[in-house]
Amino acid sequence: MPTITSSSGRIESAHDILRQTQRRPLDFIFHPQSIAVIGATEAPGSVGRMLLENLKNGAFTGQIFPVNPKRPSVLGLQAYPNISAVPQKPDLAVIITPPATVPGIIRDCGAMGICGAIIISAGFKEIGESGAELERQIMAGARQTGMRIVGPNCLGVMAPHSQLNATFAAGMARPGSVGFISQSGALCTAVLDWSLHENVGFSAFVSLGSMLDVGWGDLIYHLGDDPQTKSIVIYMETIGDARAFLSAAREVALTKPIIVIKPGRTAAAARAAASHTGSLTGSDEVLQAAFQRVGVLRVDTISELFDMAEVLGKQPRPKGPRLTIVTNAGGPSVIATDALITSGAQLANLTPETMEALNKILPSTWSHNNPVDIIGDAKAGLYANAVEIAASDPNTDGLLVILTPQAMTEPTETAEKLIPCAHLDGKPLIASWMGADIVEKGEDILNAAGIPTFKYPDRAARAFYYMWRYSDNLRSLYETPALPSGSEHGQIDREKTDQILTTVRNAGRTILTEFESKELLSSYGIPTVETHIARSEMEAIKLSARLGFPVVLKLFSETITHKTDVGGVHLNLRTASAVRRAWRAIEASVTKNAGAEHFLGVTVQPMVKLEGYELIVGSSIDSQFGPVLLFGSGGQLVEVFKDRALGLPPLNATLARRMMEQTKIYTALKGVRGRKAANLAVLEQLLVRFSQLVAEQPWISEMDINPLFVSSERIFALDARVVLHDPKKSVEQLPRTAIRPYPLQYVTRSKLKNKTVVTIRPIRPEDEPLMVKFHETLSEESVYHRYFSALKLSQRVAHERLTRICFNDYDREIALVAEAKAGDEDQKILGVGRLSKLHGVDEAEFAVLVSDTCHGFGLGTELLKQLVKIGAAEKLKRITGQILSENHAMQTICKKIGFQVNYNVDNHDYTADYIY
Repeated sequence: MPTITSSSGRIESAHDILRQTQRRPLDFIFHPQSIAVIGATEAPGSVGRMLLENLKNGAFTGQIFPVNPKRPSVLGLQAYPNISAVPQKPDLAVIITPPATVPGIIRDCGAMGICGAIIISAGFKEIGESGAELERQIMAGARQTGMRIVGPNCLGVMAPHSQLNATFAAGMARPGSVGFISQSGALCTAVLDWSLHENVGFSAFVSLGSMLDVGWGDLIYHLGDDPQTKSIVIYMETIGDARAFLSAAREVALTKPIIVIKPGRTAAAARAAASHTGSLTGSDEVLQAAFQRVGVLRVDTISELFDMAEVLGKQPRPKGPRLTIVTNAGGPSVIATDALITSGAQLANLTPETMEALNKILPSTWSHNNPVDIIGDAKAGLYANAVEIAASDPNTDGLLVILTPQAMTEPTETAEKLIPCAHLDGKPLIASWMGADIVEKGEDILNAAGIPTFKYPDRAARAFYYMWRYSDNLRSLYETPALPSGSEHGQIDREKTDQILTTVRNAGRTILTEFESKELLSSYGIPTVETHIARSEMEAIKLSARLGFPVVLKLFSETITHKTDVGGVHLNLRTASAVRRAWRAIEASVTKNAGAEHFLGVTVQPMVKLEGYELIVGSSIDSQFGPVLLFGSGGQLVEVFKDRALGLPPLNATLARRMMEQTKIYTALKGVRGRKAANLAVLEQLLVRFSQLVAEQPWISEMDINPLFVSSERIFALDARVVLHDPKKSVEQLPRTAIRPYPLQYVTRSKLKNKTVVTIRPIRPEDEPLMVKFHETLSEESVYHRYFSALKLSQRVAHERLTRICFNDYDREIALVAEAKAGDEDQKILGVGRLSKLHGVDEAEFAVLVSDTCHGFGLGTELLKQLVKIGAAEKLKRITGQILSENHAMQTICKKIGFQVNYNVDNHDYTADYIY
């Protein structure tokens, strides 16, 4: 049976591909065996001295090579005049020299074969063009040898578990499980000092600086693979490579929380961040939408940053936003309730059964509501019983226990009684033991048991809200979207789209007429109101009569997009004379306000009279994330109401619905005040199609449908506006989507030996049900060949696992499915091939698995050939896979296609390598 698995034969935690975990490109930076400190000095108070002292006086066990051309030794260590004079190749170079010297030093390090560098020095792009030119020279030298660089303008890197302190901070972080990354070196030193006082430990402590090379994506991948890291917390000023960040964050967020504080919500803060890093800052709304898309949790304060790292590391994520509060004091619970509700979570509505159970154990004076105030003299056992009852309520998604130290209170004993509740099934438990010395021992007991504690109840309530928001963000990563109805190829006419855009660009125009805009939408299956062009008054009258009165006349122009602003829209025209007057009024108004050359006629369309809603669907370009989608309330007052949600293309049905749910108009669309609900499923698919159009057509700069008319019966675009990029731009200069769109170029058709015609295409999130059926066709032998172990069907088709397989980040991995349809049977997946890029190198691992019903028909060969072609198109240098020794057929196929197949003596299996 022709199947392949990758190297290690284990199921990797972040996704299904079995990655070679020993190949981590940043290990030379985080786990070096030897370090050169270029710019080391004995000058008191200097950065070069402090950094060398941190390495020398710490527990770092590797070799240290100070580089200083003016001294034979530095701090008792032999020094060398330049990096070339160092007697052996260091793993890491730390550079603390004037900025003008750094490009040459990087070239020398590269020539020596050094794999990693940290540039502490400042004075690069943050000072202007001269600094930016130095950065270009640095990267040119680094690219020649593949060296990875952290910085410049950074504090450095700590890896506490490796006893590495390559920073000039006054102290060393404690070992722990939090990976901390910051663009601000000053914030790093403040957080470090705080962490030593609060006994917070780190798996990594990184100052990124201006991210010339190593960026968020690289570090998120590295920490995602690091077994010492349980959560990742980030102080971010600019996003850098948006696609790399989103790609890494989405993969890692499935297994480790990523918590971000990103200043710049205000224009003044954004300008300050830009001047600090020398980088552009995009829209804060867009950034928030991006975080939600990939499951990243954004918080507002530094304390919340570490609160959430602790809470998400100790307690399960809530399944909903409903919190139950158990307290011995009314005031603190009211404060907690305010914080909870204003944040966006809810109090749970306790069931009658829960109320009855509480009535049986609590004094008659208890609150008889949520918050459950069990009165100030509540003993430890009563606290625990009330918590157990509240936890069993089906309406409760999480619990907050508040204790104030009153005369009869038992803070220590109550904490001990709550230990059995520390790990409720799917319901987080957090606590607020208010006070100081009296409650300190109880706090220690709770924390040791895995129950996070907070000094103040409002902070605890807000922590629950963040837990819920994080859980809700991840929901979009786990939810299987619905398949679109109808045939995709029957609804999208990409040739027509290309023809429209090419015609406009060849004419030197950037603005599509309303008619062209609607034709463009129609080519992607988006319904539009019937529209005709009239270039004369008489033609307008004839078209109106043919359509039937009443009608609408709108300006037809190749230069004016906002027609209302120049008097270019006349509604509800019921007679030919009304049409004539409207024609003349539009012509006169446009001539007066813009010029006669802008009037080319009018468009004529029926006056639509249906009870429904006016929406807006649009797209524009963000400076960091590229094309961005907008959905919300439409019509002429769209800027006034500002009821909108933003998202990143491309969308699927689940993501489209999540966008809609964020708006106020969504409540009305579900049906209010006797109105029927709109067809939300059709609206979802329209948003999906619109996002496809945006993602697949990079020449589109701006586009909006306003209004998009929606009722229970119909959905169609009443007006549309499309603006293209300057035709003088090259394709390479066009903004790209932050999330790579579906790679249509890899869709092919093939005929198997048994004459079955199969479509080989990249996998989609909607394929999960078909993948379940596919796995049902596999024998134990096929499964063993693929996974190197006996993986049960229930494990293989688990929703959480298939989610990761079907939701491909096409920038990182591409899975191909071979599907076919025989007669009246449903579509079936017959085989799967996967190509997964390794982090930081131009290489990938591959895997192929074919249904037992298709053995011997050449499907495995076709899938592998396509993977090789994709590897070439993706500019890979090598792909590799592992084959069991008994899998002779696959070894033969690989050799036939051009792989080098070699026997591994240690593992008793074969490695197949394809070198491009």
